[in-house]
Parts: sequence; C-alpha cells; structure tokens
Amino acid sequence: MAKMNMLQAINDALDIAMAANEKVMCFGEDVGVFGGVFRATSNLQQKYGKDRCFNTPLVEQGIIGFANGLAAQGSFPVAEIQFADYIFPAFDQIVNESAKFRYRSGNLFNVGNMTIRTPYGGGIAGGLYHSQSPEAYFAHTPGLKIVVPRNPHQAKGLLLASINDPNPTIFFEPKRLYRASVGEVPEGEYQLPLGEAEVLKEGTDVTVLGWGAQMEVIDKAVEMAEKEGFSCEVIDLRTILPWDVDTVAESVLKTGRLVITHEAPLTGGFAGEIAATIQERCFLYLESPIARVTGMDTPFPLVLEKEHFPNHLKVYEAIRESVEF
Repeated sequence: MAKMNMLQAINDALDIAMAANEKVMCFGEDVGVFGGVFRATSNLQQKYGKDRCFNTPLVEQGIIGFANGLAAQGSFPVAEIQFADYIFPAFDQIVNESAKFRYRSGNLFNVGNMTIRTPYGGGIAGGLYHSQSPEAYFAHTPGLKIVVPRNPHQAKGLLLASINDPNPTIFFEPKRLYRASVGEVPEGEYQLPLGEAEVLKEGTDVTVLGWGAQMEVIDKAVEMAEKEGFSCEVIDLRTILPWDVDTVAESVLKTGRLVITHEAPLTGGFAGEIAATIQERCFLYLESPIARVTGMDTPFPLVLEKEHFPNHLKVYEAIRESVEF
C-alpha cells in the first residue's frame, strides 16, 4: 500500500496501463511534458515517448474524433478533455460516433477501447466555465459507460477497469479532490467493477446516495444525522451508466426512504432518473417522498458558489425531513 492523492493515483493507473499494453496512449491539451493543467499525466511522456503521450490542438471535437479513429484500429486511447465544461464541442463525436460505432456495424467494428478522462465539478472557485457536472447529458446515450470515483483508491481501480473495459467510457474526475483526497492505495494493478454501486455504511432509517465528490459531503451530513439518532445507509453509485438499480432498490426496500445528491442542477439531473426508477420498484415501501439535493437551476456562480453548492447542511436537512415526514 502507498499513500497517494487522487492525482497521483490516476497517474499511477495510467503508468500501469501503458506499461502493460503498448497500445495504450494518452493525449490531450498540454498533457505532454507539462502533464496537463492538473499534472495528471506528469512524466508519462518522458517514460513512454512522444508517440504515446502527446499534446493535441485545442480542439475537443478533434481530440475525440482522433480517439475514435485510433480505437477503431485497435489502439487503447485515453483522451483528456481539460475541463468537463469543454467537452461539449465533442458532444457529437461522443454521442453520435463513440456510442454508436459498434451498433451501426453489427459489431464488425467498434471503439470500445476508448476512455475519456475529464475533471468535473465545483469547489475550486472556477466560476461558470470550470465548475459544471455534465454527467446526465451523456447518461441519456446508450452505448457509453460513465464512471465517477470518490477517492484515490477508487480512482485508480476504476480507471484501470475503464481502460480495459470493451466499451467507450467517460471517466469524470472530481477536481476539487485532486489534491485534497489522500488515502491508502494498493501498489500494482487492480481493477474495481464497473456498473456496481458500493454500500459504504449500513442503516435502517434512510438511504443516502451520491457519487464522486458528494460522498465527502454525505459523510459529514450522515455524521450530523446520526448524532440526532437517525440510522443512515450510505451508497456510492460509482457508475452512472449503467447504474446499479438492484443495490439501490434493495437498500430502499429496507429503509423506506431515499435522499439523492449531486452537484449538477436539479432539472434533468441524474437524480431524477434514479428517483423515477426507484419509485417504480419500491413504491409500496416508501415512507416519504424521494428527496433530491442538488445544485441550483442557474449557471454556476463564482461569488455565490457556496450558496449554489449542495453542501452537508442541505443534505442533513433532507435526511431529517425524510425521516420525520
């Protein structure tokens, strides 16, 4: 075991993947000698050469189009989009090409070996163009996998699984945890399962569900709630697409209540999909309305970031109101 922050864990995962498979390559804006804006790819060009870790032009559509082409020819491209806010110029390539490549050919060809890495979310005073959480846009697209880690251990294992998964995967990295989240990480290669949620804490009164950086928020809220005598079951979804309906439903059948939190705005957020599915599966067992604690339906504000944020106090209030309904 080694102590790492999330950036170090991601860099270690990329290093291991590139060492194990010469067809794995990393590219994006400034990822070469500079190591990317957050230094996630530091030293990889020096170790593996400019043919396998290199800079691209500042054209997101071109980055993903290039990745599609490489993956279609058998390479394992790991494309970095510098901020998730800037993934939208590549939206057409991702949802109309990456996600549909296998289906359109009847599996004669595919781009399943492609992974897209991108930092998402707020908490770094990045303002409206460096703080968005766009996972729900892509969750509407069959053919993709969407993964969000909560800490360094999860980041390394889930990223290695994403690179080796035979489906195009978008790997959203919570940027505010890059250096703030430090933990014990196994040395060497290991993979964590995609499409499986993890029950982090068992409880009987309410299920509290989130992913990525919101898991830290949930921990603080649950600590407050348990001081008030509420028993909380905590689940990290980990994979947004496909999401683990069975684990969440099993928990809600036991607790009768569900609180979901994410940073993205309320309207059209992925919490709505979860809420609709769980009420179908668990309707007769629900003791209170399913609660959503999310960002506001506004552009991400710079000076009002704390007010916009679904913090631990808001999650705690949702837990209390759900149990006392």
